[in-house]
Amino acid sequence: MYSDRQDNAGLFAPGGGVDIREQSPLSLAFVGDGVWELLVRQRLVERTRLQPGRLHSEAVKYVSAKAQFQALALLEPLLTEEERNVVRRGKNTSKATVAKHATPEEYRASTGFEALLGWLFLQGRDERIRQLFEAVWQAGETEKG
Repeated sequence: MYSDRQDNAGLFAPGGGVDIREQSPLSLAFVGDGVWELLVRQRLVERTRLQPGRLHSEAVKYVSAKAQFQALALLEPLLTEEERNVVRRGKNTSKATVAKHATPEEYRASTGFEALLGWLFLQGRDERIRQLFEAVWQAGETEKG
């Protein structure tokens, strides 16, 4: 299962090589963390005029382990069986560290969430990532207002 992104030129075109099924959940989470962070930063810059310090504070509301735990809880009913399996693998992966401001449960869930995003990204499933992102973003906006 290689990326569908191979025909796309540009910054995020894949280098090819390793089958995504051979990647560890932590490797998928490594990519997914970056994907989520970039989506959040892009949305904040496109829709606000916040200064950099404030941008960071707002981004943390979406990218912290606690926020990703909440995002995953919101998204779980929307996930396919295959996506739930990726999340489960991510949650079950052991790590030596735990986030300072999150419980072990929140930290494991955030790893599952990030693994899902990395898995989707490496397959070139950008539209699915966008759907999930919009669901989380809309829920956050509803909470604020």
